[in-house]
Amino acid sequence: MPGPVLHASATVSCPHGAPLAIVPSAPRVTVTGLPVAVLTDQGPVAGCPFTVPVGAATKPQPCVSTRWMLGATRVTSGGQPVLINPVGALCLSAEQIPGGPPTVSSSQTRVVAT
Repeated sequence: MPGPVLHASATVSCPHGAPLAIVPSAPRVTVTGLPVAVLTDQGPVAGCPFTVPVGAATKPQPCVSTRWMLGATRVTSGGQPVLINPVGALCLSAEQIPGGPPTVSSSQTRVVAT
């Protein structure tokens, strides 16, 4: 499925609203002057407020990282598939418990990949 290529300045958040940063590892290919995001890039999350109920109390279970699972099938950078919107990923807690998929609220729209 084609979609706009994500880059380092795309506005992405965890499902609970905390900002997610894309840390590009393949800076040689750019879109609108910014490095494209690829499947092996880091996606740290900061400030996630998510908690889970544990009996009568709650336990903090914030999203802290992102696992990218799907990228473009025909476009690569440095041998890795570029990330496209809609993004195939899960935000994870420190214990690697999935919190849900991230949300892309803003990205470039001029370059589309399949």
